[in-house]
Amino acid sequence: MPKTLGPPDEVTAGYFARIEAQNPALNAFLDLDTENALAAARASTARFAAGAPLSAIDGMAIGVKANIAVAGLPWHAGIGAYRSRIATEDAACVAQLRAAGAIILGTLNMHEAALGATNDNEVFGRCHNPHRHGFTPGGSSGGSAAAVAAGLCAAALGTDTMGSVRIPAAYCGVFGHMPAFGTISAEGIVPLSWTLDHVGILARTSADIEAVLSVLSPAPVRTGKNIAVLDLAGRTEVDDSVTTAFAATVEKARAAGFTTTRIDLPEYDPAAMRRICLLIAEAEACVTHEKAMSANPDGFSEPLRAMLGWAARQPAPKLASAYRQLALTGAKIQAALAPFDALLTPATGTPAFPFEVAAPVGQGDFTVIANIAHLEATAFPIGTTTDGLPLSAQFLSSAPGQTLLLATALTQH
Repeated sequence: MPKTLGPPDEVTAGYFARIEAQNPALNAFLDLDTENALAAARASTARFAAGAPLSAIDGMAIGVKANIAVAGLPWHAGIGAYRSRIATEDAACVAQLRAAGAIILGTLNMHEAALGATNDNEVFGRCHNPHRHGFTPGGSSGGSAAAVAAGLCAAALGTDTMGSVRIPAAYCGVFGHMPAFGTISAEGIVPLSWTLDHVGILARTSADIEAVLSVLSPAPVRTGKNIAVLDLAGRTEVDDSVTTAFAATVEKARAAGFTTTRIDLPEYDPAAMRRICLLIAEAEACVTHEKAMSANPDGFSEPLRAMLGWAARQPAPKLASAYRQLALTGAKIQAALAPFDALLTPATGTPAFPFEVAAPVGQGDFTVIANIAHLEATAFPIGTTTDGLPLSAQFLSSAPGQTLLLATALTQH
């Protein structure tokens, strides 16, 4: 933790003061572990005074998405049926952070069951975008992105199934990093889809994400700046503001010494893959929540019951075909990107939007590429719309840590 921020006990107290002042309007944090966090911060301060910090994140204040277990706090994944369940132990990734001296502040709002990208949760309330009240922060890790963007924590954990870390990072104007599939343990996390889920990290700076990664994942592999640039013109909705900012980002990459080659990934059909991934995610969620839905159907919102019920009615051959197509498309994407160090795309096709506006069907059309092909990905800010809403791009790669290195190089150029 950078010493310029001050002693961890003072910094942590400052975060709790910001949460007290700002969270009632944002509804990003749902449950706080104040006593234990302050005690951990005092211990961290003592270690710094002795010149013996445990790691690069000793004293760093971190929030945790509500589907990731934090011992002693509710562990409900944004679902009413589980609202009284208390985690008896930390998820593996939370335990790793604590062992490295991180301060776990509490748990964060999310879209119900992680199955959605607006964070309009009817049980735990809407989480608002810090850049504009009444606008979505994205989801499903909306509380994680909003808390980071509002300065309520230094970093946050989220989960990403089709873009659930990177979409909110884009809408809230922060960095969102999704390591490759299985890099960070999913033990102690309520899954949406064990086939597609990744654990991810959100922070205001790439340096803070790099510090968290130093505890949770392997060291980055440094490769090069030979990147592919995705052209999906006409195949998914892209706002003019995104098109303009992305074109400027590509030019900035060239000025920074990147070699850019435009490709269109003909093997990737956004609409078809959206349907396939949703079928798989909803079918696997049925397995996870089958007992709870049977015992307490009213603990699940009507829209969630409808989605899971639809998946349960699908024939086995259709589901088998979906898994086969997912594997084939993922392999084709990996092969297409093999000549390049990374792929550059917009993170989302539009900026954040009001809750009252229907969500674009293609919110995850860019982000899900990484989940399909089991790549890592990093979303990073590339400017704002004329009225101040954040815009974002992302790098995707098969090399550990490569996308964060490239995002850092580009944003610092």
